[in-house]
Amino acid sequence: MRVDLHTHSTASDGTDTPAELVRAAAAAGLDVVALTDHDTTRGHAEAIDALPEGLTLVTGAELSCRLDGISMHMLAYLFDPEESELLAERELVRDDRVPRAHAMIARLRELGVPITWEQVARIAGDGSVGRPHIASALVELGVVDGVSDAFTPAWLADGGRAYVEKHETDPFEAIRLVKAAGGVTVFAHPAAVKRGRTVPESAIADLAAAGLDGIEVDHMDHDPATRARLRGLARELGLLATGSSDYHGSRKTCVPGQFTTDPEVYGEITRRATGAFPVPGTGGRGRRSA
Repeated sequence: MRVDLHTHSTASDGTDTPAELVRAAAAAGLDVVALTDHDTTRGHAEAIDALPEGLTLVTGAELSCRLDGISMHMLAYLFDPEESELLAERELVRDDRVPRAHAMIARLRELGVPITWEQVARIAGDGSVGRPHIASALVELGVVDGVSDAFTPAWLADGGRAYVEKHETDPFEAIRLVKAAGGVTVFAHPAAVKRGRTVPESAIADLAAAGLDGIEVDHMDHDPATRARLRGLARELGLLATGSSDYHGSRKTCVPGQFTTDPEVYGEITRRATGAFPVPGTGGRGRRSA
């Protein structure tokens, strides 16, 4: 069984529609894929409608969090998407994305970059606008060679010249909210140092004590030594160790299934979840609700 528990569609900052994403996952030989768009579940219905036979969908989201001034992301799986407290917090985070994008565009223009809101909005389409869309605009303008090159102190990295903070959830509160909605929490790419500052391992221990279920170990932003260290930390703290592609379509170089999660770990995630259930593909022969 091949399980990829972290992907993005056009509902946030991916370039594949939810339907295209599940078809790409099936073509890559995956048995299970999680759709974890940033702070939204808006792509789930389309993904379920298009889910190929033989592929199972795990519904989820990647929640924007901040701890002691450090940005971090929390993967939430199989929660009740209509639970009122978690829904309200996700909406609060999403609603802050547009004014933040406008502010970042203004900073870039002050730096001499001829970027416009119209350009970024076109790139974002129906997705929740975020830094990757602004980064793509910088690529279009020839300011940087690739999206990852925009996430540096010179441009969009945390604390960078054009960086603007947005509302982000306290991770301890995120764990509480997801648990209350019947979901499972996994700290996404916890040691992705090239993205900026990362939280210390002592903080991961505190999050584990507060109910964190797991950490994403196998990820393109973790080198082999980092993956080995994180796997040891997961064992020490009693956390599940997951692996994922963090697929964003053409916006990143990774492919579905580039890293995967052990089937036993996936089974434990499904056992812990009470808010929703994995959705088996029907090959387009009718939708089953998560």
